[in-house]
Amino acid sequence: MKSTIWIFSLEPISTRYTEQWHSHVPLLLKNKLGDRFNVVQIDGVQKNSQLTPGAFLNFSDTNYWKSAQMCAFLEQHNQGKTSPNDHFIFTDAWNPTVIQLKYMSDLLGFNWTLHGLWHAGSYDPQDFLGRLVGDKPWVRHAEKSFFHAIDHNYFATDFHIELFCEELLGCIVGLRENHDNNKIVRTGWPMEYMPDTLSMYKGMKKRDLVLFPHRIAPEKQVEIFRDLKEHLPQYEFVICQEQQLTKNEYHNLLGESKLVFSANLQETLGISWYEGVLVDAIPMVPDRLSYSEMAFDTFKYPSEWTESFDSYTVYRKEICFKIIQYMENYEKFLPSLNKQVDVLTENFFSCDNLLKMLK
Repeated sequence: MKSTIWIFSLEPISTRYTEQWHSHVPLLLKNKLGDRFNVVQIDGVQKNSQLTPGAFLNFSDTNYWKSAQMCAFLEQHNQGKTSPNDHFIFTDAWNPTVIQLKYMSDLLGFNWTLHGLWHAGSYDPQDFLGRLVGDKPWVRHAEKSFFHAIDHNYFATDFHIELFCEELLGCIVGLRENHDNNKIVRTGWPMEYMPDTLSMYKGMKKRDLVLFPHRIAPEKQVEIFRDLKEHLPQYEFVICQEQQLTKNEYHNLLGESKLVFSANLQETLGISWYEGVLVDAIPMVPDRLSYSEMAFDTFKYPSEWTESFDSYTVYRKEICFKIIQYMENYEKFLPSLNKQVDVLTENFFSCDNLLKMLK
């Protein structure tokens, strides 16, 4: 009898990449590992597609989804469809059912292997949990418990690994050991579908359009973008989330834009700027967070320029000048942009290391 890979999915939200993950991740694993494993995705029950304002998901309904996931899995288990050597992939490691599964595995004497993909948490002071909950004991101990219950913890960037270890585990001591025994694994996210998905938007006629593709949340500093619009009236500035766009409409805007702008204070990967470069939109990102290791120097600006709105006002002239250079010399940046695409695709948006762990 084959062992099974059980995927505990994120809720598929049409305006988020989670909708693509919902179909792509099971198919990817079946294509790559189907000769060795059964692959079964466990879904919850989606009660409401409306997101909590500025957030990645609905803070209430995500608990309904996760609780329903556990019930759905227990039905499978009680029907004898599990085996002692199964694997479990949590596409978001911040899932309380991690503890429930580890409880079952240890008490029943199974050898279940848990894999978890970390996106954010209270250990990031700019994340919702970091800002609203902070370092309360319940959340910090919960996240540590998830980490220790999960056999292989995956992070998309070294920046995220360092942040996690320093802020949650208390120090960098033991980081190398965790790497060596695969407790911590750096891997790109399962987004191999993105180049093909966005290929139809590449080559669209560009216009003098600057996009803000991020959530409207404090850590994204949208007020800086609004101010730039007032100081650069010769260009069109669009905040995507204000438009209530469908995925297709959003991708069309990306295809028509020359520049994607970020002043983010929180970013452990950055999907929207990858979407942008895939359709030849120049990224303008701060030299901090995950951007520092991912972006070419050509597309980065000094971090202090946008560390706060006050800091931005000091460097507004320099930022405006840099935007003008990108916009007026757009064609000159395309060779570097094509090389940037290759680096991002190979190192940060394909999950080869996750697949190696499963093999």
